Amino acid sequence: MRMSEGVEWAIHSCLNLTWLEPGEAVPAARLAAFYELPAAYLNKQLQALARAGILASTPGPRGGFRLARRPEDITLMDVVAAIEGPEEAFRCEEVLRRGPGEHEGVDYRRRCLVSQSMRRAELAWRRELAGQTLAGLRDSVERRSPSAPAETRAWFAALRT
Repeated sequence: MRMSEGVEWAIHSCLNLTWLEPGEAVPAARLAAFYELPAAYLNKQLQALARAGILASTPGPRGGFRLARRPEDITLMDVVAAIEGPEEAFRCEEVLRRGPGEHEGVDYRRRCLVSQSMRRAELAWRRELAGQTLAGLRDSVERRSPSAPAETRAWFAALRT
């Protein structure tokens, strides 16, 4: 399975927002400039996060995006679902139905071992992402790179002046 680059961009943008002052909003263009991303495309990802209740959008000259919930209450699965949608990655097309044998009334989503295996794997993947919060990721980054929060705050502050 391949997720869009929007997932990576969204998670990094949310992570950067965890280091700003509570309630501080950052325009999409500034969030995009941090990683030299196309602002219009990142803005689409940020809007999706806002529709999902992960970010809040504030209009106006001092507006922008900020976290709508505490980082402890935002999982990586929340972000992935907001960007990629809630659909299952594996879609059973019931190809067995076209093979030889009796097919009347058979639900291959439940009977097919391939479908069952793929669904178990996807469930494990979703559980893993649901078990990781933005706060946990932030804490891990801070352990590895203790200067990241201050450097991020300084970079955004320099653009305000």
